[in-house]
Amino acid sequence: MELLLTMAVSAADDSRVLARGLRARDPRLLDELIEKYQYRLLRYLVALAGNHALAEDLFQETWLRVLERGHQFDPRYRFEPWLFAVARNLFLDRVRRRPELSLTVSEDDEERPVDPADVETRSPFEEARHSEQKRALTGALATLAPIYREVLALRFQEELSLEEIARVSNVPVSTVKSRLYRGLGQMQLELGRTGVAL
Repeated sequence: MELLLTMAVSAADDSRVLARGLRARDPRLLDELIEKYQYRLLRYLVALAGNHALAEDLFQETWLRVLERGHQFDPRYRFEPWLFAVARNLFLDRVRRRPELSLTVSEDDEERPVDPADVETRSPFEEARHSEQKRALTGALATLAPIYREVLALRFQEELSLEEIARVSNVPVSTVKSRLYRGLGQMQLELGRTGVAL
């Protein structure tokens, strides 16, 4: 119990230090945040937008917005949901201004290099099976409406709690649960067509 209390106090202290640094626009802090969250933020934006080029643009804009509006970060909460909410709002602004933007995966997005950490030590057969499953999952995810893609990405890739997803999406927890349930159902149907089980 004492360890949990110590961890909670430490996390609260970290959030307060982070909030002070953001208010002061500390460039070293921003560099540390980018280093720590760059992969997760880009992965979330790709899942949300369904377009790698758009996600990269939004990635840059998000960090500029963090620098500009860091004073709005509330240290009572974790940084990640606030960061994802900033990115989500920029995405929504972009879609409102340019409704012609595609929300599906483009052919260019399929040609990304393989992450060596994903390969581990698999046999060629296992690697081919893994690659096929990954393509099937990516394809199934791309067929979903953005609201379902977003919830699935935040829950399973970014490992946010349902309450944190509700704060990012600005909807009640019950809506998050509904979107999660429906998104998983649609993924399962789509994967069933390809012969891959969820």
